[in-house]
Amino acid sequence: MTSLTRAMSFNTAPDRYAAFRPFYPPALFELVEELSGISLPGARIADVGAGTGISTAQLVERGADVVAVEPGEGMAAWLRKSLPDVPLVRGDADALPLADGCRDLVTYAQAWHWAEPCRAVPEAMRVLRPGGSLVVWWNLTAHDVPWIGAQAERITRHTGVSSPPLNQVGDRGALRRAGLDGLRLSHRHTRWSRTVPLDVHLGNLATHSGFLVMPEQATRDFLDAERSRLRALFPDERVEEVYVVDLLVAPRD
Repeated sequence: MTSLTRAMSFNTAPDRYAAFRPFYPPALFELVEELSGISLPGARIADVGAGTGISTAQLVERGADVVAVEPGEGMAAWLRKSLPDVPLVRGDADALPLADGCRDLVTYAQAWHWAEPCRAVPEAMRVLRPGGSLVVWWNLTAHDVPWIGAQAERITRHTGVSSPPLNQVGDRGALRRAGLDGLRLSHRHTRWSRTVPLDVHLGNLATHSGFLVMPEQATRDFLDAERSRLRALFPDERVEEVYVVDLLVAPRD
């Protein structure tokens, strides 16, 4: 299964992605401002790989001037419908359809692992003004929580897909694999959680690419087994999902 196939699989389920995927905690956006030195109100931002607009909406709520960049037709159509006042351009990280030096920040929320860094880094730096920053972050499940770590192992065995490349902030091997180790980086992480109905938790799992590219019956079988396991852990069917957001900020000098 190619990376492109997995990346494009999200276009088959934008409604579920928008409904079940988590937002990002307020502390993340405070860290973005701190590390970049740029206040979000009025900041000109290109949100690349914007998907259904989860990060885009949160940036707009904080007063940023955002243009969303999204390659996928299904995701772009959903974003256009849900955020009609946000400019949207079709394109990807390798060739951003934006002018030189036009943005204060270029953000990738849960999207950098789909980029080709050898092309995406120069493109981001081209679009940034001097003093602007490339900002990359992931919501990663907290594998140190026993039930989450055990579930992650089951998912990897079932789908063959493990977590995104950055599992620990500052891990040089992970930075190298993400194509970011040559940049002057600031990194932070922030831990947070949300409590959701069991159906929402299972719906969230099903929106990940490893499941979207599988036969539907194989996905249903896995989710049915997870439902039984989690009911034993959470009898009230309210699941606490714990996340660590890994944030990297690289300035354009």
